[in-house]
Amino acid sequence: MEYTHLGRSGLSVSRLCLGTMNFGPETDEPTSFGIMDAARAAGINFFDTANVYGSKQGRGATESILGRWFAQGGERREDTVLATKVYGTMSDRPNDGKLSALNIRRSLDESLKRLQTDHIDLFQFHHVDRDTPWDEIWQAMETAVAQGKVLYAGSSNFAGWHIATAQAEARKRNFSGLVSEQSLYNLLKRDIEREVIPAAQANGMGILPWSPLDGGLLGGVLRKERDGSRRVSGANAEKLEKNRAAIGAYEDFAAELGTEPGDLGLAWLMHQSAVTAPIIGPRTMEQLEAGLRAVDLKLDQGALQRLDEIFPGYRTAPEDYAW
Repeated sequence: MEYTHLGRSGLSVSRLCLGTMNFGPETDEPTSFGIMDAARAAGINFFDTANVYGSKQGRGATESILGRWFAQGGERREDTVLATKVYGTMSDRPNDGKLSALNIRRSLDESLKRLQTDHIDLFQFHHVDRDTPWDEIWQAMETAVAQGKVLYAGSSNFAGWHIATAQAEARKRNFSGLVSEQSLYNLLKRDIEREVIPAAQANGMGILPWSPLDGGLLGGVLRKERDGSRRVSGANAEKLEKNRAAIGAYEDFAAELGTEPGDLGLAWLMHQSAVTAPIIGPRTMEQLEAGLRAVDLKLDQGALQRLDEIFPGYRTAPEDYAW
């Protein structure tokens, strides 16, 4: 496994981040434990979750699974850089959501209990809160850091100007602010190249791409469709039809390189200078093993150029749309 710093921080994290959203709703607890043990054995030290994960098992269920895994001991918690999130509503109480000081404090304490730990390494804002002033947000985070409950702050699903504003307000308070941004980013969805990535890089933040294979569309979907092992429906079916020619060219190029399409998509992300670690969300051990292969896949300039031709990206704004 390769490691890098999380943004401008001194924190070393693996080039793959283990996403846990499927633990509970899609993957039972014993299998989830096995995936986490295998990820740890492979050198993945960066685990991502959120207070709202759990779906039909109830919000908070995924954090509780991680907590029970940590409770087994064997230095599992010590070996893990633990990231979770705050914002989503956990109940019908009017203050039980978003980024008020009250909710940050209450959500943090509840996450710590579920996770069976005394601190969160990376506490992320799951979405921007347009109703709460940054002075209130940063005051709450300063308190959490001073108490030793949080080490670093991160954002998720922020626009470029949200990042710039958050960092400017943190600097006024002599606070470190954000060290990472978790965004939707993959070969099919490159919108953040316009403003989010430039804003993050200007502020020393690492990018953590979620849905790195765009819901499986970059994981060999056409081949699976042909052999009957996968049927695409809903919004993904519409997206597949819209991008069928490009996805076909992409799968052909992966075959030309002698690699799996999913490995190619993950490897491309790890070749982007702004990216710290793509977040993989395996439901099975086989999916984890597939993700691990991408770490060793090196792409030369010709391969990167070919992928840009198949899935064109964006220039930094405003040059992307103006002179």
